[in-house]
Amino acid sequence: MAYQNISSSVEDGDMVAIKKAIQLITEKLPFLIALSSDEKRALVKLGAKSVDFVKDCNNVAQNYPQILPSGFDVAELARDSKLFEQLSELQLLFNTLSEKLNDTTIAVGNEAMKASLSVYDYVKAGAKTQAGLKTVAEQLQQRFKKTKNKKTEETK
Repeated sequence: MAYQNISSSVEDGDMVAIKKAIQLITEKLPFLIALSSDEKRALVKLGAKSVDFVKDCNNVAQNYPQILPSGFDVAELARDSKLFEQLSELQLLFNTLSEKLNDTTIAVGNEAMKASLSVYDYVKAGAKTQAGLKTVAEQLQQRFKKTKNKKTEETK
């Protein structure tokens, strides 16, 4: 569907329900972690071939446990494999939702900014003829004032 103007809202009760749903998801996945950039770099990332490899190795471990050393935790490999599969499925769903949420936020922000720029133009025009609008125009103009960077200040 081609993008069209979005004219909608989220009811307060729906916002509360959505936040509760997110909270519930967080509670149901208490083991989720946040990794630093260095930690992420140090970990092996699974591509399609690696995912298949892990599945195959899990199947081997389940069917031929006698070839593995006694200290190898076959059950832990099975848990990790299943959890990886489940999280990958959730990640796909959340990524789709996140992409839609991001795109919609950008589109609605664009719409709000365009309408706001129109208001600003009307205020600037009105400030020339209507008392009291000059202060409003100056307040709105703050958005467009450029800040001096350190190099400019240092060269003075």
